[in-house]
Amino acid sequence: MNDFTVVFLIALAASTGIEYWLSRRQADHVSRHRTAVPEAFRASVSLEAHQKAAAYTLDKLRLANVDRVLGVAVLLLFTLGGGIGWLQGLWAGLGLSSRLAGIALILSVLLLMQLIELPMSLYQTFVIEERHGFNRNTPAQFTKDLFMQTLLSLAIGAPLLALVLWVMDSSGSYWWLLAWAILIGFSIVMSWAYPTLIAPLFNKFTPLPDATLRQRIEALLKRCGFHSQGIFVMDGSRRSGHGNAYFTGIGDSKRIVFFDTLVDSLQHDELEAVLAHELGHFKRRHVVKMLVANSTLMLIGFALLGWLSQQAWFYQGLGVHEPSPAAALLLFMLVMPVFTVFLKPLMAFFQRRYEFEADDFAAAHTQARHLVNALVKLYRENASTLTPDPLYAAFHYSHPPAAIRIDHLNARPG
Repeated sequence: MNDFTVVFLIALAASTGIEYWLSRRQADHVSRHRTAVPEAFRASVSLEAHQKAAAYTLDKLRLANVDRVLGVAVLLLFTLGGGIGWLQGLWAGLGLSSRLAGIALILSVLLLMQLIELPMSLYQTFVIEERHGFNRNTPAQFTKDLFMQTLLSLAIGAPLLALVLWVMDSSGSYWWLLAWAILIGFSIVMSWAYPTLIAPLFNKFTPLPDATLRQRIEALLKRCGFHSQGIFVMDGSRRSGHGNAYFTGIGDSKRIVFFDTLVDSLQHDELEAVLAHELGHFKRRHVVKMLVANSTLMLIGFALLGWLSQQAWFYQGLGVHEPSPAAALLLFMLVMPVFTVFLKPLMAFFQRRYEFEADDFAAAHTQARHLVNALVKLYRENASTLTPDPLYAAFHYSHPPAAIRIDHLNARPG
């Protein structure tokens, strides 16, 4: 056991302990407040709905704790347990070239991890979501989705992985800079391709049929100076009762998407306010800012990987005795979340600030009370807890807690 093994185990124990402690705080806080609806929501959320949200939150927390323990066990099995080293020897023993063996190593580990996680996904969908009235999926649809996702991941990911490994092998000590540029380019291409080529493989997108609503939305887009290639309704109800809305795509593939469940549950002025909030993210350049931040973190990560891949202690400290580009990339992908978990509160802070700015934009271009009404309906119908633990929320929530967000909007005119 070298020094890096000790550092890794300490970081793993610390990150896992902090996550469990935060989860315990969240469960205790939600349980203590489940008997009474917060005063600000008593006129719009029933005690029954509030208690349903508490039960749903607690069920998800329990599953997350089990999944966390499983994740730690799998990580230790593949690293210090020798799993990666064994698989690396297995593929090399088949006479494959070093690059093909590297591709096979990474894909086989990722596929095995997906297989190990499958029971958790099944339980989430067909037990927890079913218990709380959200699941509309079927075993046949679930299987079809899983097959399609795996096939697409292999079809898209394998060539990309082959290119990155080739760069690692052939581009000298600054290979990480070229690899970073390739992945940034890939992300941009996928942002363009996803809405028009990939998403329709899983869901049906139809132009918004409500002419009155479409006219209101087009007028809002014009006021905000936003152009899209269409307003679509997605058949999200095929799989879930949860509602959502989002922008997707870049350039000519830019489009606005409403879940059909959202269209069915909100009034026109509420849908307009929700859309205005999403427009706020675009107009305040949040997407660009997050892209720059993520690209910068990715560049730092690749630079770190470029250095670590040259250090024998990195491989040996994680149970791998035959250094290779594939092993370096795989180990980095597996262990970095252990160390970067401490960045979560910082990232969540900026995301919540962006949500406030988007809310302000929506209030300026529609009416704050319409967005408040929409949010309350979404909290209620998605069984989102109204009483999260403040520390848990600060660490995990990308959106401000319900009460804080509503207070912020109610303080504005309109």
